Amino acid sequence: MGSSNRLFSRQRTVHEILGGGLVADVMLWRKGNLTMGILLVTLAAWVVFEKSGYTLLSLVSNVLLLLIVILFLWAKSAAILNRPAPPLPELYLSEEMVNEVGALIRANVNYFLSASRDIALGKDARLFFKAAAYLLLVSIVGSLTDFLTLGYTSLVVVLTVPALYERYEDYIDSCTILGCRKMQQLYVKFDSKFVNQFRKWILERQKLS
Repeated sequence: MGSSNRLFSRQRTVHEILGGGLVADVMLWRKGNLTMGILLVTLAAWVVFEKSGYTLLSLVSNVLLLLIVILFLWAKSAAILNRPAPPLPELYLSEEMVNEVGALIRANVNYFLSASRDIALGKDARLFFKAAAYLLLVSIVGSLTDFLTLGYTSLVVVLTVPALYERYEDYIDSCTILGCRKMQQLYVKFDSKFVNQFRKWILERQKLS
């Protein structure tokens, strides 16, 4: 199928668009065992949270507490019995890494603040409607489900939709392009029939006034 018949006339494959690395392999089920493992572990975590009444904060705290106790007892017993200490890597953040993360956060926060200012001052109507639509969508989704279920559902979508699209992309692309062409034709008809008439009516009213 030629690039002219692809969505957005793209030249790259789905795997290349997703980065072509391990993440792309997992999302497209190139590493099926790993993808299935992620889904099963996430499902198990979701069931534990839903049925046990645990929250994410309480579960993480208990896991970390258990881990610290095990490592502490291991280290003490190793010192008494002349055994090797727990094999822990050196935990260290370099100044370069901190500066890179800080610069990335700063750039994104500044972009968000600049976009918010443009919206508040009415400088970018398109951005305003886009932000309003996203916020409305988040509000509707948030009222229908909780954060944990939303996170699990999002993961399932991420791990299934790209793989299904890659498998049936010829059919999906052709149907989507055909649908877009139909919508464009309908828009042209609507514009010529109603919008132009409305514009003519406004011009006539202006001339009469």
